[in-house]
Formats: sequence, structure tokens, C-alpha cells
Amino acid sequence: MLTLIAGLVAGTVLALVAAGLLATWIITLVVEARYPPAGRRVAVEGGHLAVIEAGPGEGAPSRGTVVLLHGASANAMDPMLAIGRRLAGDGFRVLSFDRPGFGYSDRIAPDAASPAVQARLIAEALAAMKVGPALVVGHSWSGALATALALDFPERVAGLALLAPVSHPWPGGSVGGYAAWYRSLPGRMLLNLATYTVAAPLGFATLDRFAEVVFRPQGLPVGYLDGARVPLILRPSTFAANLRDLDGLYAFLERQSPRYPAITAPTVIVAGDIDPVVKTDIHARALAREVPGARLVVLPGVGHMLQYIAADTVVAEIEALAARERVGAD
Repeated sequence: MLTLIAGLVAGTVLALVAAGLLATWIITLVVEARYPPAGRRVAVEGGHLAVIEAGPGEGAPSRGTVVLLHGASANAMDPMLAIGRRLAGDGFRVLSFDRPGFGYSDRIAPDAASPAVQARLIAEALAAMKVGPALVVGHSWSGALATALALDFPERVAGLALLAPVSHPWPGGSVGGYAAWYRSLPGRMLLNLATYTVAAPLGFATLDRFAEVVFRPQGLPVGYLDGARVPLILRPSTFAANLRDLDGLYAFLERQSPRYPAITAPTVIVAGDIDPVVKTDIHARALAREVPGARLVVLPGVGHMLQYIAADTVVAEIEALAARERVGAD
């Protein structure tokens, strides 16, 4: 009897796993069919980065080049939808990159979870595109990436606009990090299994609720999930890359944050005073104290997704920063 029960349980588990694998495969096919590549791919060592472009093309007169770097659980269309097209309409050449492993960019390097590695790849892509010093805009997770780019490749950065940036180690982060539970062998095995079986089906059913949390205390804009192509995060490879990026962030910031006084690019930092995701006091205010000459703008009553909620202010600050330096001269 026990053998029969064990066999039934094992068979049920295998059937559920098979169903999850099939559902994940179908969801991946549907998502990629609905959201095909929207830009071009730029060759870098080991692979390609995808970039969405708007505004004047290469060699055409422009007010400068703006590089948009998205946060976690996103892709290049997110900042392009929020502010990129508007900046393009104002005369800027706008380049929005899928970070390595996101959208249609290759993961490329085994250690690509590091913002420093991603900064190297972005710098290489900009060089391949013959883009001169650009104004770099980084949101959330890409606060770490944009500052790494300014520190390690200052010749590529004419100005920094950091939106709700992650910049410093946060209380409790050393205990485990956002996804540290997967570091143990059982944790990694469970995570890999979940990534290819239940993550996509569950995520597909709950994406709107997740997005509502990120937008708090403001509401979710109509059409955001579709317009920002958010379901691309559900693909197993992207889902895994996102978790690894989050997991390694705390340790990276422990190493990088003491270097901020060496940033020479003109910098503006914009954050909401009630951001529930990236605490402004821990990150934005501290960063403003440490980057020489940085301008800090704290928006009252605004949360994490300020590039949507306060787009007018964000665009005005980026354009004011561009006016301070001739960005993207090439």
C-alpha cells in the first residue's frame, strides 16, 4: 500500500512538473510573439545588446544623446514609454538598452549580474555605435549601473540623471539579500524548478498586482503592462537573470559606494519622499551628499515609479542637466 501511495504521489508530482513546463513554454512563445524585438542588436564581446532608438538618428543634428537604463523586472521599453519618446520629441537622440539578460539582450557574461560588468558592456556598445559622451539616465537598480558607468568609463558619461536610484547597502541586506535563499543547493534546485514550471504561470496571473505594488501610493497607469512589455520578464532565462541581479546587488554596493566622491559628471538625483521600494533617505539623500555638486530633487507624495507619475518634472530635470553640458557631442 505504501509503495502504491508513493507511486501515486511521484506520478502526480511528475505530471504537475510536466504541466508547468508545458505552460511555461507556451507562455514564452505567446509573450515573444506579442512583444517581438523593437530595435536593433549591437555586437559586443561575447554577444549582443538590444537597443531601442528614438529621435534624430546617428549623425543628424540633435540636442544630445540620452541613454536610458531600466530597473529590475523591466526592459528597454519601460523608460522609453515613460520619458524616452518625449525626450526624442524634444530633439534628443534617445537610446534605451535592454540590460544583459533582459528584453532581447544576451546575458553574455557568466558574471553579468554585476553592475560593473553591465557597465562595461554598455560602454562597449556605445563605442560600437560611435556615441560620444551621453547623458545617462538610470532608474532603480540601474542607479548602481549608471554610477558604475560614470566611475569606470567617465569618457562615456557627460551627465547623470538618477531616478529613485539604488546606491547604498540597506539595513538587513547583508543577512541575505533579495533572493539569497536560492544560494543553498536545495534552494537553487527549487528555484530552477520553479523558474521553468510555476514562475511564468503564476506571474502571468499576478503581474497586474505586482505592478500595482511598485506604483504605490499612485495607481497603475492604464495600459502600462502592455505598453512597457512587462510580460517579457516571465521567460525563464529573464526571470533567473532578474533574481541574480537582485541577489548580488547588496555586496556590489558595499564595494562601490565608497567611490561616489570620485564621480565627476554633473548629476541630478530625483526621488519620491514616500518610495516604498527604494528608501530615499538610505539611497538618494546619501548619494546626493557624496557625489560632488549633485542636485537632489525630492518629490512630495510620490513613490517609486516617478518617471511615470512625475514625468514632467523628470523630463525638465534631464533637459536642465543637458543644458549644463553639451551631451552626446559626436
